[in-house]
Amino acid sequence: MALSIFDIFKIGIGPSSSHTVGPMWAGHRFLNDLREKDILDSISSVRVGLYGSLALTGKGHATDKATILGLAGYRPDDADPDKADQAFEDIVNNGVLKLAGEREIPFNYDTEMVFHYGEELEHPNGMRIYAADQNGIVVYYKTYLSIGGGFVVCADEYNNKDKQNSTEAPTEGAPKVPYPFNTAAELLCLCEQNEMSIADLVIANERALTGGDADAVYANIDAIWDVMRNCIDRGLRMEGILPISNMKRRASTMHQQLMANPEAMLKDHFSIMDWVTLFAMAVNEENACGGRVVTAPTNGAAGIIPAVLAYYTRFIDGADQKGTRDFIATAAAIGMLYKMNATISGAEAGCQAEVGSACSMAAGALAAVMGGNVHQVENAAEIGMEHNLGMTCDPIGGLVQVPCIERNGMAAIKAITATRMALRGDGNHEVSLDSCIETMYRTGLDLQSKYRETSTGGLAVFAKPQCVA
Repeated sequence: MALSIFDIFKIGIGPSSSHTVGPMWAGHRFLNDLREKDILDSISSVRVGLYGSLALTGKGHATDKATILGLAGYRPDDADPDKADQAFEDIVNNGVLKLAGEREIPFNYDTEMVFHYGEELEHPNGMRIYAADQNGIVVYYKTYLSIGGGFVVCADEYNNKDKQNSTEAPTEGAPKVPYPFNTAAELLCLCEQNEMSIADLVIANERALTGGDADAVYANIDAIWDVMRNCIDRGLRMEGILPISNMKRRASTMHQQLMANPEAMLKDHFSIMDWVTLFAMAVNEENACGGRVVTAPTNGAAGIIPAVLAYYTRFIDGADQKGTRDFIATAAAIGMLYKMNATISGAEAGCQAEVGSACSMAAGALAAVMGGNVHQVENAAEIGMEHNLGMTCDPIGGLVQVPCIERNGMAAIKAITATRMALRGDGNHEVSLDSCIETMYRTGLDLQSKYRETSTGGLAVFAKPQCVA
């Protein structure tokens, strides 16, 4: 089953795709199972068990809130973040959960949301949901694995790569695409054989997946960019503090400083990079506050692609809507390569799998819309990942704040630099993107677990967020 552009770019809420978006989808899938088995009306209690990274950093990533809201009938792609927060508080305070928004059952957070610290399932992000009848007998349970980017699968699906392509349950008889590819080498070959750009090829595949309506595909791509752009704009406006850590939001102040001194770019051309950094940080501050973001390809790395795309639309002469669409389609193609051949989960391979993948996607996409040929695009994507290899995932306090927010700003700059390096060349280079993707995955497997989103090593141990009064 082929991946879709909208598998890579999904609209959700912060602060984490694997710890928030995925668990909410897990709750949603569990409800669907109960409905299909026609036992929803007989359920009198539910219990959730979190394992691995979901347990160790679950509270900081709002995994508990997301799972409970999923069971209450909320979906990450249309949930109002403000209403969701209030709904969670009501459930915890009142001890009552409306299962699927319909059936009211008692819910004791302290006993029915269980954090299994030190235990791990098939994947570092594991969870189990149990449903019991009025006699307390478990009549159904399911094990879910949140494998990064909002993708959630059952244990049997985890061992079948073809079934890992959607947050929803896989469907039989899925449509075939005209240009299937599994590697960058195959993608480049298809582009050259058919005289197509990467974006055109991916759009053709997407049309096959969605029934052939090009306008519908473009409308959905435009909607993704709208959410990204709105997230930037909101992040530039919002002031105050970040949740739990009480760290001061910085994007608004930075924005005011840049707006107060617009002539700075006439004296220092690198000040454009200040704007790029700002765009990325604005998105990730919104993500940290549980706002609406796009997985790109994850929430922890959600600021990089919007920041580089904003750089293109605001600072590159000749930027247009077609370029924006091609950017997102090209980035999605590169993201598919990471998803199919490695991982985009920080809990599985460190932050190189999240920030590194996003940097690679942004670099390749920018190269494409700035006139690069397919080999230069592949080169830019490879450079983007090559210089993020080995990056650990060690969020302080289990929060997607430090070093995550600044790290997105740094990676956005890296992506632009990678693009410029690739466009100065002819597309020939020593290390292929496929080799770099495989190296990233192997490196991730070699990382000790304390450096893979458990907050038990690295910066998470030796530093604490500086709080404001």
